[in-house]
Formats: sequence, C-alpha cells, structure tokens
Amino acid sequence: MALSTAIPSRLLNDGHSIPAIGLGTYGLRRDAGIASLLSALDSGYRLLDTALNYTNEREVGEAVRSTSVPREEIVVTTKLPGRHHGFDETLASFEESRANLGLDYVDLYLIHWPLPRLNKYVDSWRAMIQLRDAGLVRSIGVSNFTEEHIVHLLAETGVPPAVNQIELHPRFPQRTMREFDTAHGIVTESWSPLGDRGELTRNPTVAAVAESHGVTPTQAVLRWHIQLGAVPIPKSANADRQRENLGVFGFELTDAELDAITSLESDRLWCADPDTHEEF
Repeated sequence: MALSTAIPSRLLNDGHSIPAIGLGTYGLRRDAGIASLLSALDSGYRLLDTALNYTNEREVGEAVRSTSVPREEIVVTTKLPGRHHGFDETLASFEESRANLGLDYVDLYLIHWPLPRLNKYVDSWRAMIQLRDAGLVRSIGVSNFTEEHIVHLLAETGVPPAVNQIELHPRFPQRTMREFDTAHGIVTESWSPLGDRGELTRNPTVAAVAESHGVTPTQAVLRWHIQLGAVPIPKSANADRQRENLGVFGFELTDAELDAITSLESDRLWCADPDTHEEF
C-alpha cells in the first residue's frame, strides 16, 4: 500500500525540532553508503543518525553536502564514544567528528553510552552544554541512559537531555523509561526499532495488525513507535525498503492494536544493559 511520506516533527525541550522518523546509518560506508544516504534524502528522510564509532561520518557529511536538500532541513546526529568521556576529551572528540562530517555545526550530539564505571559522563555533559552554548551543536542528548543516569545529570547541571536514544522495539517496549523521558520533556528515540526484523515480520500478531490496515508488518511496527511518542531510526541501505519505512503516516493503530504489539514484550535482544555495557 502506498502511503504518505510527509514527516511530522517532534518539538524538543530546547525549542528545536527533529523529524518523527529518521535513518539509522550504521554500516553505510564508502561509495555504496553515500548512494544509500542520497537515496534516503531523495525519499524524504531528514534525520540521519551516525556516530564516531560507526566510522561513516565522512560518508554522512558527503551525502549532506552533495544532496539538493538544503542543509538547514537536515538533522545530523552523531555520538561521543566511550573512550572520549571527560570534559576536554569531549571537546576534542567533537572536533574530530565535525571534521569527519565536514559541517559547520552538528544538529544533535549524543553521549553514546553512559559507562557509569568511569563516572565521567557528567564531565562530558558539561562540555556538550558548552558546545551547544557556542552554537556548534544545536541540541544535546544522550543514548542508552537510564533514569538514574539522567537524574544524576540533572542534579549536577540542571540541564535535561533533549533526546534519549534507547533500544526500543516490541520485544523491549521500555514503558517505564519512556514514561520517565516524557515526564522530563525528553524525546525518546528508538534504536533497533524493528528488533529482529525477520522474526517480527513473521509474527502472527504483527501480521494481523498489518493486514487490517493494508500495510506491511514493518510499517505496522514503525507506526507503533510513532504512536508511542518515540522516534524510530530504522537502518536500511535499500531504496525500496527506505521508502517503505517512511510510509507510516497515512494510517493509525487502535488502542487494542497498540496493546497487542506491546504484549510481545520479552527482553533486550542485544544484551546491552546500560549499567554494565561498555563500548569504547
């Protein structure tokens, strides 16, 4: 079913906005990656999610510079790696990312993982506040942070993240974390929004919901994210699949359908507990 790809925006707590769906870019590298990024921009994507650890900031920057889409319409996200936690280290890491991207500013800069054992994420957050205040970053946020981590940031700086990007999919719907984010004016982004895509697309509950709306199972799951108030960032290098992933704004799930998909909850798929997972 062909559906509208007009993408609404989500207002952040700092006054900026981001699209309600974005493109995950992990694995999009070299010329093929640039071509995939350009096809996504041509299809209507305006939120591109990368990270220093993805080793493709150069490709993302090249696509942004090469497209006919005006720079001010594109939201570029990148992330601080664990090995660069600390105030001065964060400032230096940001300049490395900005040079890789070849852009004057970054729209959204996230701490990729909290690494609580190091206990440096507050120092990094102070540096990110400085980058935002200097106009080098439009919005700042976190990724894979728990309630405890965010409360600590607020207690030390008084500055809430604009975004918290977390593992979120029907097998791990993160109700408590989403509710916390909403209560604090933080937009939740969903990484791995389709979970195990193959398993979900074969799931009879998802299939029944999709069939009732004449959409694909993938579209039904992405629409579930939208109606939960989360911003999904599915990754795909395939132009047809990119367009399919955008076609989620011309139908609406019922409360019963939302509950049915949420009832598929089991646990994390990727064994990445933010309290213990370390990614440098």
